[in-house]
Amino acid sequence: MNGILNVLKPPGMTSFDVVAYLRGLLKIKKIGHTGTLDPGAVGVLPVCIGKATKTIEYLVDKDKVYRAELTLGISTDTQDGLGRVVKEAKVNSSKDEIVAAVKSFVGSYSQLPPMYSAIKKNGKKLYELARSGIEVERSPREVTIHFINILSIKENKIIFDVGCSKGTYIRTLCSDIGERLGCGGHMSFLVRMKAGCFTIKNSLTLERIKEMVENDTIEKAFTGIEEVFEDFERICLNKEEEKKFLNGGFIKIEDSVPTLLQKVCVFGEDKRMLALGETVLNKKGEFSLKPLKIFV
Repeated sequence: MNGILNVLKPPGMTSFDVVAYLRGLLKIKKIGHTGTLDPGAVGVLPVCIGKATKTIEYLVDKDKVYRAELTLGISTDTQDGLGRVVKEAKVNSSKDEIVAAVKSFVGSYSQLPPMYSAIKKNGKKLYELARSGIEVERSPREVTIHFINILSIKENKIIFDVGCSKGTYIRTLCSDIGERLGCGGHMSFLVRMKAGCFTIKNSLTLERIKEMVENDTIEKAFTGIEEVFEDFERICLNKEEEKKFLNGGFIKIEDSVPTLLQKVCVFGEDKRMLALGETVLNKKGEFSLKPLKIFV
């Protein structure tokens, strides 16, 4: 059993809860998710099974798209609707001022990770320290907001879609927008719409996955490993090259001169993805392909 399940995470479960449930349901040990989604949030949570767990480090790096609601005028200690209210203020901004403030975050900006996060400080997760009433210094992180599309503004509530780089905290973005407007704010709901090539339209509920396991059709739900690398160049090996490559040998690249240290998808004659390779120079100074991560 190898592949990736596009899970629709329900509210109230942690990402770890989802993995633990699927581990028991599928009776498999090698399983892991590709990026934490807050317990109160819903949406796309790709879960890697078997040899597909080798793709987790690449899936984590993929850009994400979220739909969020920002409630202005109410700030919480967790920056979302589950936290304790720490400040309330009147919202005096006009609609145009709100739009301008939201749009001002498009591009790169330095974001301070929230205390209620899984980031570790001296071996302890920040949320563990926060629950004990301890606040520690955090280093800002450079994140990129690719786009923000405002869907609605009604009274003090703003619903928007946002595309962002890995490591972006949407609840912190909501809090930062509120601070820029001078009234504060918090994220009142969050849906992850897309993670890499996985979209909410094609995601499966845990109930549906359970049905497919019981009907012995779960294999149909798996996305192949090659889909993770849809934007990578592809190289196909013949039988002789495949055997050498899978045993750690370098393969001279004859057809084209690629970029040095470029990662490529390596396929066999049967069109099955074998591995992730990297272009290097061999001892003769020739472009060659070396194995980076084997999937078979």
